[in-house]
Amino acid sequence: MIEPKLEVPAELRDLAEKTIDQAEKAFGLFFDAATKSMATVPGAGTEVSKQALAFTEQNMKSAFEHARKLVHATDLQEAMQIQSEFLRSQFTSAGDHMRQMTGSIMQPGKGKS
Repeated sequence: MIEPKLEVPAELRDLAEKTIDQAEKAFGLFFDAATKSMATVPGAGTEVSKQALAFTEQNMKSAFEHARKLVHATDLQEAMQIQSEFLRSQFTSAGDHMRQMTGSIMQPGKGKS
């Protein structure tokens, strides 16, 4: 069976790429501001909050990378492969994050592992 090509004009792909870049920059500014804000707030939950913010930032970076790959997919099979790889990595990452977060909560004096 011949897989149909995704006929997306180059201009539209370029626009999508630029939009992804702008959104990534905006989120970067948000994460910088949030990180600086958290640094000024003392408290027992601060370290866990910082860790959660770092995990969220990592997830967003993965999502932007995923979007960039999808923009350049040339057929449905490639797009599905990209999506499958992304979901697999997100599930693995989520499990790792949960283990680290619960480890930090269960052992408050240890900090990051």
